[in-house]
Amino acid sequence: MKTPLLAAAFAVLAMPSWALDLEKMSDEERALFREEVRAYLLDNPEVIMEAVAVLEERQAAGQARQDFDLVAINADDIFNDGYSYVGGNPDGDITLVEFVDYRCGFCRRAHPEVQELVASDGNIRIITKEFPILGEASTQSSRFAIAVKQIAGDDAYEAANDALIKMRADANPVTLKRLAKNLGLDSDAIIAHMGSNEVTEEIRKTRELAQRLQITGTPTFVLEDEMLRGYLPLNEMRRMVAAKRG
Repeated sequence: MKTPLLAAAFAVLAMPSWALDLEKMSDEERALFREEVRAYLLDNPEVIMEAVAVLEERQAAGQARQDFDLVAINADDIFNDGYSYVGGNPDGDITLVEFVDYRCGFCRRAHPEVQELVASDGNIRIITKEFPILGEASTQSSRFAIAVKQIAGDDAYEAANDALIKMRADANPVTLKRLAKNLGLDSDAIIAHMGSNEVTEEIRKTRELAQRLQITGTPTFVLEDEMLRGYLPLNEMRRMVAAKRG
């Protein structure tokens, strides 16, 4: 048997959708409706979690659509900027771009997996963009890596990139000069070039691109036409690469 409260609430809920307007209800109808909804949610809290899940799915879908548009608009700067390191297979049928910070724990976790993905696949073009966002040590590391690339070339950059992501000491003139020597490079020339306008300009352009792409964390990947925000396990990356190939 329905209580008066429940009966009144059912009467409200039985109204046509156009009539279910809180502004047009009487104070008594509005109070009854709200009390019944509250009671229902307290009795069925899983409904709230279901609603949150639906909201998150919709937000994720909206973000994905927006990211597709951002990649399309900025494609030339993402894939053909003329200064970022390009490795793997330069003629590969898949391009993977990574925005990296050497002090980022998830970048360090992703590094060997990205290397394995590129090496085992054999048909992926990898682009690395220096995006230091975690303080001065990150900035110094990126300046070092870019200076190595600009002075000694891509092979030297690849070695420096690998060493920097594994380095646990703070990046400073002493540790970076030692690293340059260990890599067989002209340490004085590299350290001197770190503060050059050419290095500063590359970091500035990448930061501007990241801002346009609404990138606020690392690692962030661009896989062909899709933005991947955050760390992804190797198997998931392989699955996504396969999906891109159809």
